[in-house]
Amino acid sequence: MLDDYFPISSKDDLVKFISALAEDFKENPDEWENRDLSSYLEAMASWIEDMDGYYENTNQTLPNDTSWKVFSDILMAARIYE
Repeated sequence: MLDDYFPISSKDDLVKFISALAEDFKENPDEWENRDLSSYLEAMASWIEDMDGYYENTNQTLPNDTSWKVFSDILMAARIYE
């Protein structure tokens, strides 16, 4: 279960979580609303745009230490990294 990978507090935690996401997609594709890369990326952009509401609705503090630069570097590098 993907919830087993939370909380994520390190690079290794994130690597394990992303690997688990990939495995979950392979094993349970019918449970995924966004089954192609374009839809997944569009949903990610929409969620980020609305994420303040998610944190508010779940009574969590909005993270103020998010490194948007690192996240964009990860997404760009994954386009060509093997």
